[in-house]
Amino acid sequence: MALCYIMPLAGQTQLRRAVNQPFADQKMYHLGFSIGITGHDMILTHTGFVGDNGEAWFAEIPSYSVGFNVGMIGDRYLNEYFNLRLAPTLYLGERRFVFKEQTSGEEYTASVRSNYLTLPLLLKFSAPRIKNYRPYLLAGGYAAMDIGSKKEDVLRFKKMDYGLEFGIGCNFYLPLFKLCPELKFSFGLTDLVRKGRSDLTDKDLLKYTQAILSGKSRMISLVFNFE
Repeated sequence: MALCYIMPLAGQTQLRRAVNQPFADQKMYHLGFSIGITGHDMILTHTGFVGDNGEAWFAEIPSYSVGFNVGMIGDRYLNEYFNLRLAPTLYLGERRFVFKEQTSGEEYTASVRSNYLTLPLLLKFSAPRIKNYRPYLLAGGYAAMDIGSKKEDVLRFKKMDYGLEFGIGCNFYLPLFKLCPELKFSFGLTDLVRKGRSDLTDKDLLKYTQAILSGKSRMISLVFNFE
C-alpha cells in the first residue's frame, strides 16, 4: 500500500526537477556573454564616374565575408514578456571588394578590414515558456565605431555608423545557465565610404573611391549567448 503512494510522489518530484531554473526570467538584472560568427556585406551605390582616360569602374562584394564576434550582455527585466538589453559587441572581419572596368573588363580586388565595436540597445519580446524552451524576438538600434581601418586601404570607412538590428532566438534552460542561439540582422543607415582621399599616396587608386557614391553596412550574425 505504501508503495502505491510513494511511486506517484516520486514521479511528481522528477517532473518538477525536469524544469530547469524556473525563476531565471524573473531576475530584475542579469549578465551574460556571447560568441558567434558574422557575415559582412555592404550595399553599394555607384556614381558612374568616368575618368580622364575614359575608364568607368564599378564595385561589388561577391559574397559575405565571414568573421567573428564576441560580446557582453546586460539585461533588464521589464515584465513577463519584455526585457531591455545592452549588448556591446566586438566584430572582427573584412570585406572583399571587386572593382571592374566597364569596357575592358579589367578587375582589381581589395580586402578591407571590418572591425567594429558596437553598442546595441534592444527590446526583447519572449513567448510563453514551454518547459525548458522559450523563443523570442529582438529589435532595436545600434551605434558602431570602426577600429580597424588603415590609411593605406583603397577604401576607408567613416569612424561611426548607426543602424537597426533585428533578431530571433530561443532560450534553452540548462541546469546552471541559459544557452540562447540567436540569428541577428544588422542594417546600417550611414554612408560609410570616405570621399576626397587626400591621404592616398598612390593617386591612381582614387578612381576606386570615386566609383562609389555610397556604401551601407549589412551583417548577418549567428550568436550563442550564455546567460
